[in-house]
Amino acid sequence: MQIRKHPFGSTLEALIYPFLLVALLWIIQWIDALSSLDFYKWGLLPRSVEGLKGILFMPLLHSQQDIHHVLNNSVTLYLMLAVLIYYYRDIALKVFLLLWVMTGALVWIYAENHGSYHIGISGVIYGLLGFLFTSGVLRRYLPLQAISMFIIFIYGNMIWGIFPIRANVSWEGHFMGLVAGVILAFVYKRDAVQRPKYQYEIEKELGIEPPDLEGQWIARQQELRRQQEEEQRRAAGYYIVYHYIPNNPEPTEEDPSMDENDGQQ
Repeated sequence: MQIRKHPFGSTLEALIYPFLLVALLWIIQWIDALSSLDFYKWGLLPRSVEGLKGILFMPLLHSQQDIHHVLNNSVTLYLMLAVLIYYYRDIALKVFLLLWVMTGALVWIYAENHGSYHIGISGVIYGLLGFLFTSGVLRRYLPLQAISMFIIFIYGNMIWGIFPIRANVSWEGHFMGLVAGVILAFVYKRDAVQRPKYQYEIEKELGIEPPDLEGQWIARQQELRRQQEEEQRRAAGYYIVYHYIPNNPEPTEEDPSMDENDGQQ
């Protein structure tokens, strides 16, 4: 199979890598459902040494009581991660791993410890949301701005997830993920895809003066008119001949025969 490359990234990579991660989430969910290992205890418990391991494992775990938890996260994660890999391929891995760690670390530091474990990859999803939207705005590049508008149009209602509305939802994870995404958008503002520069912008940076295009156009028009007039005169059968006569002609030598005649007279 041939991988077709695009200006932004590989379509095949953008489709396969998110699928592999989503498949891993469902495998862990299936093992957790068939065993009695209490995987949730590998989640994040804020401000406790025991909960530190959750910084790494929290995104891989989901609720066993609500299958919609992992289902909803799978669909959104697949779409946003595919967009990240396709449009920001050069920095996609770094951004994703940093979002993963930063989200968990910020939740561990700032969230209150009520004895409940934080689980789920929704914090990373909010990080992707914050990064994709902010990056598109900062880069001022039309395709990326269109992605920003698409994200807001489809997932704009996710903003309510950063507020403590539902007791069984880790709003701290959502909020910290969003913060991490915005921060990384500023950190990597000048990396990966940039708006193409016009020629006059490059010349300005190099200190090259722009050409006098208007003057060149006028000169070409004058030359064309002169050629047309010359062709018309030739077609009419007459020419205009110019002779140059100096104002002060140089003196010429006198004819010797004239001197002899003058002497005879």
